[in-house]
Amino acid sequence: MAKVAVIVAAAGAGQRFGGKVKKPFAQIDNRPIFIRSIELFLNRPDVCQTILAVSAEDYDVVKEKYAANLMFMGLKLVKGGTERFESIRAALDILAAEAEFVCVHDAVRPCVLESWIDAVFAEAAKTGAAILAAPLAGTIKRAADSGFIDETVPRAGLYEAQTPQVFRKDLLVRAYADLPQDEVPTDDAAVVERTGEAIKIVPTDHRNIKITLPGDLDLATGVLKQMSRKPKGPSLGAFEEAQW
Repeated sequence: MAKVAVIVAAAGAGQRFGGKVKKPFAQIDNRPIFIRSIELFLNRPDVCQTILAVSAEDYDVVKEKYAANLMFMGLKLVKGGTERFESIRAALDILAAEAEFVCVHDAVRPCVLESWIDAVFAEAAKTGAAILAAPLAGTIKRAADSGFIDETVPRAGLYEAQTPQVFRKDLLVRAYADLPQDEVPTDDAAVVERTGEAIKIVPTDHRNIKITLPGDLDLATGVLKQMSRKPKGPSLGAFEEAQW
């Protein structure tokens, strides 16, 4: 079984989210979003390390306020940068030697099915690089700065990139080492794409929501409740019900 180091990115400014609390630390049912996202990977036998990347200004607060979580979850805490790719680069510097693959996940994506993680891990093990992504279903419009439509974009073959994104460790480290200083990639797949390496898409759906706006909290809450429901078994007859 290939060993995977997981990097959870929680250093974003979250300007669109607003409010007094940054979005990774906002709560769903009284539990921080970033904790829910970390828990997706905690009990996996293939995960050998979990790194939480937070902004420099949040580092001391997280280290103190969530000290118990850091200890019991076995988390490594690292100071991220102002841009997402800077946070990932900082986390890459402390990867465990035994890690063969690196999984990068947004701290604000708590709604991931275990089967999706299984699938993207398995695909990365086969191909070297794989990401979760949802096919675009709506009609796509490209608009000008004025807000008026320029064109309708064919949606065939278009996907919304999600996380987890999983790569061979040597591949991701090399891709970041070769990244020009003037480029600001929005995800790790874009960093790896520059190297010419092929990246496999593992299709999901839009339940894997990235919490960006305040209203997304309500959507994520509903999705998590739906995901946590256990399938109903066969209905019991009156006699069988009476036995219980």
